[in-house]
Amino acid sequence: QVQLVESGGGLAQAGGSLRLSCAASGRAISSDAMGWFRQAPGKEREFVSAISPIGVNTKYADSVKGRFTISRDNAKNTVYLQMNSLTPEDTAVYYCAAARSALASTWTRAGMYDYWGPGTQVTVSS
Repeated sequence: QVQLVESGGGLAQAGGSLRLSCAASGRAISSDAMGWFRQAPGKEREFVSAISPIGVNTKYADSVKGRFTISRDNAKNTVYLQMNSLTPEDTAVYYCAAARSALASTWTRAGMYDYWGPGTQVTVSS
């Protein structure tokens, strides 16, 4: 069993930056693909980014490519999402998720993830 807790959310101005962290406990996540999803009010949860177990491969939604960077530190059992050049459209609750076994081609699918954190709110003002 893995417990995930996101942190680092908050209020940012358009053009600003935030760094989200996802701390895992219960067991090591070094064999898990890790993903970030977000859900804005009235919208479905959407894929943001994912990273392979050892961090070699990453994937991004087109809407965040070039602005967001996902990384992980398996020694700290933590995954990060650096968010730059934020826009009001990035306002959402951001969720961290872990997938025990998922092909890279499936990382965008929320159903492929086994564990989820409670989420952290990110609000970007214009």
